[in-house]
Amino acid sequence: MSEPSTLTDGTVTLRPRAASGSSAFDVETDGTVVGTVEVRVDDDGAGQLTYALDADHRGRGSATRAVRVAVDWALTDEGDGGLGLSRVQAVVPSSHEAALRVATRSGLRREGVRRVVAADGELVVLARLATDPPLSEPGAFRALLNSFLPRKRAIGQMLVRDEAGRVLCCHLTYKQDWDLPGGVVEVGESPQVAVARELVEELALTIPAGRLLLTDWLPPWSGWDDALCLVFDGGVHASSVVERIVPQAREIRTAEFLTADEVVERCADFTARRITAALAALDGGAAYTESGR
Repeated sequence: MSEPSTLTDGTVTLRPRAASGSSAFDVETDGTVVGTVEVRVDDDGAGQLTYALDADHRGRGSATRAVRVAVDWALTDEGDGGLGLSRVQAVVPSSHEAALRVATRSGLRREGVRRVVAADGELVVLARLATDPPLSEPGAFRALLNSFLPRKRAIGQMLVRDEAGRVLCCHLTYKQDWDLPGGVVEVGESPQVAVARELVEELALTIPAGRLLLTDWLPPWSGWDDALCLVFDGGVHASSVVERIVPQAREIRTAEFLTADEVVERCADFTARRITAALAALDGGAAYTESGR
């Protein structure tokens, strides 16, 4: 690794520390040292980024500028005076909101959370790759936002009825109560496509998903984060359709058409409310509920 030279963006200046070949810099603004930034190369050849700014100089954008300059240098080819790394990452406690803002504003994308047994609880991993588009490009900014904006889980379910108005429900292997057929929407998958896919995979039934009847917000519950449950109309079918069902043994014990009373008896209260709301939506009832209410 060649000895780094002084780096600047015209506002902040990074001056290498005395040790030859060091990747640690003092951060200067207006000739005053206000903090430090370092890119340490680990055994895997990735750059481990650390940074700190004096309390009296925070809130002015200096840390963001310094980190951006350091990361740009680390990802620059060695022939052009950089470290020639393919990846630079920062590992920041989730409770350190200011440090997280600096990392994201410097172009590091949030990749995930590492759980640790420590006072800080969780460590957020953020990184920038040499192959990422320049931060000046709109696509780079969108990808950056996409890495840390909330991602809400979506669940697709289908309301399938028989001639008597009963509702098709499944007895699941991973919980005692019953639920509508369906499942989690995969990344990049249409919810309407997802629910039809789930019926094929879990029940061996090919039933197209009709119009969206209900959007039900599910609050956090029993270890699950919150989610949106989208209930689609599966239409009316002969009660004999259950004879064609082949339950996926890993997730489904059995499936049956249930009366309104059986829904209340066998389903969790919030599931029973959702089914009631979806049935009401067939005749113009509310199209949005929260936990079935």
